[in-house]
Amino acid sequence: MSPPAPLKLIALDADDLAVISTHVQDAHVQPSDIVWRQDEKRLVVGLNRLDWEQTLSGGTCSRRLIAALRFDRVLACKSRNIDLEAPEATLELLGIEFYASAPPGGSALLMFGHGGALRLDVECLECELTDLGIDDLGVAPG
Repeated sequence: MSPPAPLKLIALDADDLAVISTHVQDAHVQPSDIVWRQDEKRLVVGLNRLDWEQTLSGGTCSRRLIAALRFDRVLACKSRNIDLEAPEATLELLGIEFYASAPPGGSALLMFGHGGALRLDVECLECELTDLGIDDLGVAPG
């Protein structure tokens, strides 16, 4: 079976973001891979996501993909229950939601296990998920 083309998704509204949220469900994130570039109004999150496409198509073993999640036009980034002093800790990304305020702005909420969260206040929703390659181990931890 040939490897699938790398996934590249763009979200410009809440429905688009729900699709990206599905693809990043159960992704592993290290705090050191969360990069807030305030001057550029950008947040980038490096993650190790489960290859849901392979899993749902009947693949015999789970694998993880290295991916980047990027939000642009970010006005503020706030975190809760994310220990930035433990940059090698592993966070589990449960999902992403968008809450509209004054159109086209709002807040994107990245929810992690154990009550961790990132809230991004955005001018408008601009999010991109891009696969960068297969995890070196190639197999999801049990």
